[in-house]
Amino acid sequence: MLLSRKLAALATGRGTKWAILLVWIAIVIVAVPFAGKLQDAVEDGSTADLPRGAQSTRVEELTPRFPGGDAAPGLVAYVRDSGITPADRARAEADRRALASVASGPIAPAAASRDGRALMLNVPLVDDGDLSEHAEKIRDRVQENAPPGLQIRLTGRAGEALDVGDAFEKLDKLLLIITIALVTGVLLVTYRSPVLWLLPLVGAAVSLQVSNAVVYLLAEHADLYIAKGMSAILNALVFGVTTDYALLLLARYREELRRHADRHEAMRVALRRAAAPVVASAATVCLGLLCLLAATMGFNYALGPIGAIGVLGGLAVVMSLLPALLVILGRWIFWPRIPRFGDTPPARGGVWDRIGRRVAARPRLVWLAGTAVLAALAAGALGVDTGLDREHFLTSTPGSTVGERLLHEHYSGDQTRPVRVVSEKPVTAALRAVPGVARVGRPERSLDGRLTRTDVILTAPPDSEAAKDTVRNIRAAVPDADVGAGAASELDKADAQAHDRRVVIPLVLGVVLLILMVLLRALVAPLLVIATVVASYFAALGASWLLFRYAFGFPALDTQLALMGFLFMVALGVDYNLFLVSRIREEVALSDHRTGVLRGLGLTGGVISSAGLVLASTFGVLGVMPLTMMVQIGVLVALGVLLDTFLVRSIIVPALALDAGRLFWWPGALSQRTPRHVRPPEPAHN
Repeated sequence: MLLSRKLAALATGRGTKWAILLVWIAIVIVAVPFAGKLQDAVEDGSTADLPRGAQSTRVEELTPRFPGGDAAPGLVAYVRDSGITPADRARAEADRRALASVASGPIAPAAASRDGRALMLNVPLVDDGDLSEHAEKIRDRVQENAPPGLQIRLTGRAGEALDVGDAFEKLDKLLLIITIALVTGVLLVTYRSPVLWLLPLVGAAVSLQVSNAVVYLLAEHADLYIAKGMSAILNALVFGVTTDYALLLLARYREELRRHADRHEAMRVALRRAAAPVVASAATVCLGLLCLLAATMGFNYALGPIGAIGVLGGLAVVMSLLPALLVILGRWIFWPRIPRFGDTPPARGGVWDRIGRRVAARPRLVWLAGTAVLAALAAGALGVDTGLDREHFLTSTPGSTVGERLLHEHYSGDQTRPVRVVSEKPVTAALRAVPGVARVGRPERSLDGRLTRTDVILTAPPDSEAAKDTVRNIRAAVPDADVGAGAASELDKADAQAHDRRVVIPLVLGVVLLILMVLLRALVAPLLVIATVVASYFAALGASWLLFRYAFGFPALDTQLALMGFLFMVALGVDYNLFLVSRIREEVALSDHRTGVLRGLGLTGGVISSAGLVLASTFGVLGVMPLTMMVQIGVLVALGVLLDTFLVRSIIVPALALDAGRLFWWPGALSQRTPRHVRPPEPAHN
């Protein structure tokens, strides 16, 4: 409380408000150039994306010790259904000679399939930030003036990098434009003001620039890993939380402007009262994200600090820059509905007052019915399948997948992603004896002569359970070796995701529960709130799976969805319940329990609903991304936020609070006493 008073005095002082504005202008001037370089720090592929300490990660780390260790294969498939002709062979040979300048090493002649209908050319490329550019040169060369009837496709690691690069080209700017448009629409409907909507939007833009700059600097100087798609999640998170916090502050400021003649004093009171729930919300999301530091999966581990940086950026803007701007601009910023000192708030009878009265009539029946709705939606998740194959990594079928299919049809085993075995001595004989192994390559010695690397082609596709079983058998057959790449990487990633779910989810629940207990000074209320948020998560998961399966045509959920969806749903979903219940607590302390619950719902209903629409919109934008995982995260979080906003927070939580009575605040003081100072009734603002 002392901190919030000092912050309020600093941000709204008659002289300091201008100083704060100038400081933020300077920060933005410094941040913008660095923020613009964030895309340069995004990595196409990295060992940082693999599970920490896994065998597949060690194999990747040992790659530079072998000749051509940094090479990524660009496999070109030439297929003619009627059989390869001499002209086709000549074309493949001409491509081999022409691509010598692009390759990182010698290119072997094209290998023919046993059925005589395919050729495979392996073009080694340097696996660095320019991989997709080199792959594009290969694709352009081999597909130029292709002979009629000859299918030519680029696949392998280089082909995959090119497909992802093409899918993401110029996408971040499009996502940002769509996000701004959606948020603007919600704010215009909320405030019905031609000016006021700009302030939350400006705050979100400033937060995003500062957050992007900090993330870029950490990537450049602290080796922070940034994968494809992380910047899109950061955009959604920053725009969502910054706008939400701004909406809450604006609602409190509007209330206080009617009670205070001096707008500086009104902002001081508003900021002091809004600080507790806003800071608690930011702490919940930040600490929830930082729980990902306990993860072993590289993407999960890196997303934690990146997301926390975005949330802290939004908090800093809303707690300092936005109050200063509001005080500087004055009351006219609310035009045409300018709140004047002494104005009577809008009369009761708004939508949230009516909802409150209906909930209060039969609270137990209401929360039981609401819970039944959540349970029915959650039932949709009973038949969920997890584990997307490479074919559905992108929402459309990429060229590398088509090439992979062609090679699999005409060559034994999977040629595009072999398993690699690194050992101190040759293990060829042991590998050949393992069931599921189609072919064992020639052992290759490391540059220092201490290690041996052997490529193993499996009979089953790398994404299949059969391939994973083969990897387990290989590891049992050569226990002193490291087995990675291909199906081994897929197995290690699946195991790492299972570990992260077991570890991170309980941590997140514990952190959120602790913060709610501290803020609400109770145990029953936090437990009920968390239970409702978890229930809305499973309901959103069930509804999302039905959409993915029957509307989007996805055969399964990405293995990362369960953890990412839970994290964002719980950390962000608790926000709105936190805003509601903290305001209810404030009102209950000044009136009886029933009046406090209904008044808290009436006072927060409009602003929290608008905030929920904003957050659902920002995450829903991820649905236009080409990456299936991002689409699934966006749809799941958007559905979950809408459920939490309009069913859990507006109906189930107030019903639970009314049904529990003062036991809702047990064992805090509010559960045991009648308030001494009762605030006179005042119409609710909707």
